[in-house]
Amino acid sequence: QVQLVESGGGSVQAGGSLRLSCVASGNTYSAYCMAWFRQGPVGEREGVAAIDSDGSTTYAESVKGRFTISRDNTKNTLYLQMDGLTPEDTAMYYCAADVLLTTECDRNFLQQGFGTWGQGTQVTVS
Repeated sequence: QVQLVESGGGSVQAGGSLRLSCVASGNTYSAYCMAWFRQGPVGEREGVAAIDSDGSTTYAESVKGRFTISRDNTKNTLYLQMDGLTPEDTAMYYCAADVLLTTECDRNFLQQGFGTWGQGTQVTVS
């Protein structure tokens, strides 16, 4: 089973940028639907962005135009480029993965239906 390790979190001022990374173990990474979720100090965990095995992407409305999800299958790595950060983006960010058909990736992103989760990386915007 794949294991996920996130990095790249930190503290940044409003308007700044961060790039999160998520390295996946295993040799079937390219087949995975991958996603980023976050959970702030209050409220429930929410989906941020997802990318399927074909590279198609989905974003939450709150981050469209500011965040970019991408993947490098040669490095088994998922990225989240975050620009124009606001204090509302403060949260623990989690990487998630599952082997899903491309037609299932969006559905599972909305339902948060992923079998493997990372430990998270903290993002704080002030």
